[in-house]
Formats: sequence, C-alpha cells, structure tokens
Amino acid sequence: MNAQIARFKQYLMYEKGLSPKSVEAYLHDVLLLEEFLGEKKMEDASFEDLQQFLKYLYQSDYNARSQARIISGMRAFYRYLIYANVLETDPTELLDAPKIGMHLPDVLTVEEIQRIMEVIDLSTPEGHRNRAMAEVMYGCGLRVSELVTLRISNLFFDDGFVKVVGKGNKERLIPIGTTAMKMVNLYVDGKRKELKIKKGEEDYVFLNRRGAHLTREMVFMLVKRWVKDAGIEKTVSPHTFRHSFATHLIEGGADLRAVQEMLGHESITTTEIYTHLDQDYLRTNIALFHPRY
Repeated sequence: MNAQIARFKQYLMYEKGLSPKSVEAYLHDVLLLEEFLGEKKMEDASFEDLQQFLKYLYQSDYNARSQARIISGMRAFYRYLIYANVLETDPTELLDAPKIGMHLPDVLTVEEIQRIMEVIDLSTPEGHRNRAMAEVMYGCGLRVSELVTLRISNLFFDDGFVKVVGKGNKERLIPIGTTAMKMVNLYVDGKRKELKIKKGEEDYVFLNRRGAHLTREMVFMLVKRWVKDAGIEKTVSPHTFRHSFATHLIEGGADLRAVQEMLGHESITTTEIYTHLDQDYLRTNIALFHPRY
C-alpha cells in the first residue's frame, strides 16, 4: 500500500468517520486500481489509464453492482487527493460510467491461446497448477469464481464432465476435453499432493502454496503475467478466456443454445451479445434453414 492510500485510509477513518467495513471496501477498490497500474503511481495516473481500468473491469467477472462500487471508490480516492492538495485536477471528472453488459471484451485467437499455454513454466512448483487452470478456463468457459471454487468431488472425468456452481448457486455440467483433463490430473496427482492442505480446503482443486484455495485476485494477477510473458498487447483477464471459449465455439459452427447451456446464461440474448455473432454467421444460418431464403 503506497503512502497516499495509507493517508486515504486515515482520512476515511478519522475525518469521515466511516465504519471499519466501509473503509475496508474503499481500500479494496483502490488497491485494485493500484494493482492494475503496476509500477505507475496512483497520483500519476492519466485519464487514459483510468479508461483502460474501466475496460479491465468490463472484462472481469465482477457483476454490475460491484463494478459501480469500484468506480465510486476510485472517484472518492481522487477527490481525496484534490482535498489533500496532492493533485490540482481530478482525472475521474470526465470519466463516464460504463454501460454494463453491452461491452464486448477482446478475444484471444487460437494462436494467442497457444502462446499463453506455452509460456507457463511447468518446471516451477506452481507450473502444472497454472497450466491446468488456463486449460480449464479456456476449455470449459468458466467464470473466475467458478474456477476458484471448483471441487475434486465435482470432477467426473470418466464421463468427460465437470460440475460447477454458477450464479445464484445454480449447478451445471460442462464437457471437458482431454487436454484439460490431462493437465488437471497431472497437477492433482503430482504437485498438489506435496502441499500441506488446510482443514476444510481438501476438496478444492486449485490451491496456493499455503494449501488454501486461490482467490479471484490471484487468478487475475496470474493471467496478467502470462499475457505479458506471451507478448500479447490486448487487455486480458480471466473473463477473456471465457469469452474466447464461446467465440471460438460459435465461429466453429456450434449450436448457440448449446453454448448458452455451457456458459450458464439464462437468456439466449446474453449469449448472442457475449459471442458477438457476426453477419456472416447469421446470414449462413438463414440460408441453411429458412425455407424461402
């Protein structure tokens, strides 16, 4: 935590008199921005940097309410910097809140997916875990929240399926390919067995070095590192793997309703937006199936 964030915390606690829970929420949101900016200081962030952060939030697995809260926390921090005479102008002043649900994130090509897989170093202690996670994200189209809560008891590899618990605690079965199954088995039967697993964490598939299941934030950090190592310039998050999964299926001719089922979308309209069906795809379907086209 940098000095300005530490002073912001004191400001919230003692001058604003906010509750510890509220202070923690503000700090969580500001620290997300700090992590996104990397080596750049928060007070040096430009309007363009913050626009990229909004795009990053769009591509994340945060719901609309969480995204709005994070933006609110970011604005509160920069208003504090004005108040503390650290900045003269507020870089968030002209920042438009995103139109939640309509933005289409970047898609990784099949070649870019392969590059990411190849830069994950299998010789490191976490290498097999990381490769297995990447294969499952792309191979099954999981949300990051579904990935970090994936359980060994929900792996049905004999039948070629995994069971996940999605939004609203709704369960669904998703087919899993041989490559993803192979990497998960290598991890579960190998390095994972060397960990001292914390009580209550035994059934989670993906664990950190302390034997506890991974957090969403850790997965975001890992993906950011893989993309950098692969030399990919796009803004990529765990959600990008899910979007690429759906896009590549649609482009390959998969049935839209089958993709909807695998993604866990209640509405087919959501899937249509998510996979940004192009005009050629729609025209081809009309030509194939409409009797008077």
